[in-house]
Amino acid sequence: MLEYFDSHSHLNLSPLREEKEKIIAELAREKIGTITVGTDFQTSREAIEIAKNNPNIWATVGLHPTDSEEEFDYEKFKLLASESKVVAIGECGLDYFHPGDKEKQKEIFLKQIQLANEVKKPLMIHCRPSKRTVDAYRDLISILKDYPSTKANMHFFGGNLEIAKELLELGFTISFAGPITFVPDYDKVIEYLPLDMILSETDAPFAAPTPFRGRTCYPYYVKEVVKKIAEVKKLDLEEVKKQLVANVRRVFMKF
Repeated sequence: MLEYFDSHSHLNLSPLREEKEKIIAELAREKIGTITVGTDFQTSREAIEIAKNNPNIWATVGLHPTDSEEEFDYEKFKLLASESKVVAIGECGLDYFHPGDKEKQKEIFLKQIQLANEVKKPLMIHCRPSKRTVDAYRDLISILKDYPSTKANMHFFGGNLEIAKELLELGFTISFAGPITFVPDYDKVIEYLPLDMILSETDAPFAAPTPFRGRTCYPYYVKEVVKKIAEVKKLDLEEVKKQLVANVRRVFMKF
């Protein structure tokens, strides 16, 4: 029985890749599940291999928007997506924070929306706007409104309350990572969202929560994120733990 769930981590990226056996053993000891997220074809294949060999780990396959130099080979990704431990397509979406071809990003994102709907799995969405704007969220929401049957989780949410409300109207869950433990920017969003529409994550090895800020982030640090969600919502930690694990089961439908 899992006690915590990190809905988005990267055991397929350095430096976690080099430590993955140790990390996996620690996750098992602490009864923590995680989804290892693909960012391109190679890391998607690695995510599957990690998930296949570990009962509390699952995988996604997809092409990250900042990797849009790589072509999205629909049939190759479709073959990966057919694996039983693949629970979502992504991470995919739009990233306007880094320089890049926005139209190419949109083209690749549309292909991954099509794939998700074909294989009947949700999207794991990455969305990062330009500084001090919500431009990427606006474009992403506009695109997804044309695909009302699409299911998705908005990973590492960095938008405002208005954006959160629009995502909620689309039926998407919203996940929070380490930054909620050291900045108050997302408290109002967390307070507003129903608990059954929230997921916890780390995005390990990035963005470690307090008290590990500035160090490599590990999936088991998700406990600090869950603790903060319970604190902000003024709810019992055990209740929050159970609900967040149940949310992952409902959204990703595979365990």
